[in-house]
Amino acid sequence: MKILAVCLGRPEVLAGKKYKTGINKLAIQGPIMIDAEGLVGDAILDRKHHGGVDQAVYIQGSLDIDWWSKELGRELHHGMFGENLVIEGLESQMLAAGDRFSIGDVLLEITSPRMPCATFAAHMGDPKIVKRYTQAARPGAYARVLQGGMVEAGQPVTYTPYAGERVTMADMMATYGRKLSDTDRARYLSAPVHYKTRDAILSGEM
Repeated sequence: MKILAVCLGRPEVLAGKKYKTGINKLAIQGPIMIDAEGLVGDAILDRKHHGGVDQAVYIQGSLDIDWWSKELGRELHHGMFGENLVIEGLESQMLAAGDRFSIGDVLLEITSPRMPCATFAAHMGDPKIVKRYTQAARPGAYARVLQGGMVEAGQPVTYTPYAGERVTMADMMATYGRKLSDTDRARYLSAPVHYKTRDAILSGEM
């Protein structure tokens, strides 16, 4: 595996919206710093729902982008889905919380899938994309930063699967907003899922 693209967003207003968003990210040349909050210089404007330590870096696999390009019938540029890193040969569907990626000095740990929203639908110009995206269960994945450093396109990536119970991105999308069975509840709590997911489980919301 290797990094195909490193992408940053800038504040912009989407058609039909009044607020600014950084969802449309574009590939950059050269190295960029990743710290505990993500890629330095990336625009994250809705801090209530985006960004934060357990959602610092958004990863997409090249195989997911290829699949969506065929599904939507158009070429998707790197960063189109709001991703920060595009990893060659990766299919994010079966990534699990706790899986890790090493990129030079940087160490990332997967926490949760990306859930589509109204901003995503507006950006894609398709009001039905939220439902299609959820049903397809090819969401890409958010990661926390265990160790920061510099990254750039072309760097090799080492993937290390989580050794414990696997809670995949597809699993988490399928159960989003739903009550978990006792078995799934125990499985989710045993994995290093996003802290908001853990809080929702412990509070009885999931």
